[in-house]
Amino acid sequence: MSLSGRQSNYDLVLKGGRVIDVRNNVDGRMDVAISRGKIAEVAPDIDAGKGAVRDVSGSVVAPGLVDIHTHVYHKATSLSVDPGLIARRSACTTLVDAGSAGAGNFDGFRDYVMAHSVYRIFAFLNISFPGIFGFDRDVAIGEATLRAMLPVHRCVETIEANRDRIIGVKVRIGGIVTGKLGLGALELALEAANAVELPLMTHIGPPPPSYADVVDMLRPGDILTHCYRPQPNSVIGEDGKVIDAVWRARDRGVLFDIAHGMGAFGYETAERALEDGFKPDLISSDVHVIAVDGPGYDLLHTMSKLLNCGLTLPEVIEMSTSRPALAINRPELGHLGVGAPADITVLRQVDSDYVFSDVVGTQRQGSTLLQPVAVYLEGREMEVSRRPFEEAFLVGSHHCH
Repeated sequence: MSLSGRQSNYDLVLKGGRVIDVRNNVDGRMDVAISRGKIAEVAPDIDAGKGAVRDVSGSVVAPGLVDIHTHVYHKATSLSVDPGLIARRSACTTLVDAGSAGAGNFDGFRDYVMAHSVYRIFAFLNISFPGIFGFDRDVAIGEATLRAMLPVHRCVETIEANRDRIIGVKVRIGGIVTGKLGLGALELALEAANAVELPLMTHIGPPPPSYADVVDMLRPGDILTHCYRPQPNSVIGEDGKVIDAVWRARDRGVLFDIAHGMGAFGYETAERALEDGFKPDLISSDVHVIAVDGPGYDLLHTMSKLLNCGLTLPEVIEMSTSRPALAINRPELGHLGVGAPADITVLRQVDSDYVFSDVVGTQRQGSTLLQPVAVYLEGREMEVSRRPFEEAFLVGSHHCH
C-alpha cells in the first residue's frame, strides 16, 4: 500500500532490511518508503523513483524505539542525564521521563529541556510536588514521605495544562522514598491518576510495603516499573515462583516494565520469572546519573540483555516500540503502518562475547549485542553513536541474525 501514490514522491527508501513491525504483523525482508515525514509504503521491492535509496541489507528495520522510563530533566534535577546523549547511543526517537519533575517544577522541564530537544519527550508527572529532588551518587532523600508533599490538586492542575506532554502520573513506593507514609503515597497518586483518567507508573523498591501490596492496588493500564528487581521485594516468592498477586494483576491488565537502572534488574529474579512464564510487557532503561555508566547504560543495552536472557528479537522490539507507545496512549507511534510518523530505528544484531552484569554484580556471558545503524525521526536522519567499550567484544564481522 502506498501513501503518496507516486514513487517519485518518495523522499527515501530503505532497502533490503529485515522489517520487524509486530503491530502490523510484519517480519521479513522488506523495503520502507518515507514521504513528507511519514511512512509511505512497506513492500518487498519498492521503486524509489527520484527518491534517495539507502541499502540496509543485513540490518533490522524497526519502529523508532520508545524508552518509557528515563530521567532527562537535565541539569535541573540531580539524577537526570542529557536526552540527546541517551537518544543517540540507544537509537531512540521517543523518551519518556519517569517522574523527575512534579507540579512544582514541570514548567522548567517543558520550557528548558523538552522545547529545546530535537527528540520527542513525554513525561509521567510525579505526584510529589518537587519531583525527585534528592537523588545522586551519595544523596538519597525520599520525595514521598510526607502527605503535604503530595498535593493531588496541584498534580491534576499541571496535567490538565500539559496533556500534550504529560502522559501519566508517577510515584515511587518503598523504603526511604515513602517512609512511614508507605501505601498512602500510592493512594494519593491513584487519586490523581483517576481524576485525569491517565495511567499510573509506580516504582517498587525495598519493603515495606510488599510487592504484592503494591500490585494489588494497580488498575488496568497502570505500570509496575522495576518488575525484575532483586530481593528483597522481588516478583519471586519463597517457593521460587512468581507471586500470585502478579498473575492477578496481569490478568486485569496491569503492565510490567523492566526499568533496569542501578538497582532494579537481577539475573536471579529475571531467570526465575522467565522460567515460570512471566515475561515483561515493556523494556526500558531507567537511565539516570548513576546507571548511565552501567550496568544499565541505556535502552539498547537493556534490550541486548533481555535478548541474551532468551527473549526473541521480535519480542524485544515489540516491548520497546509498539507496547510502550500504546501504554502512553500514543498509538500513532511504535509501528510502521502507512501514514504513521516515519520514526524508524535501524539496528544490527551482532555476535558478541560481551559479559553482562546485573545490579548486584552477577554476571552472564552473552552471545549477541544490538548496535545502532541509523535513526529517523519523522523522516529526518538523526545522529547515532556507539558505546566504545562494547566494540572489543564483537566476534568476527557484523552478523545479522
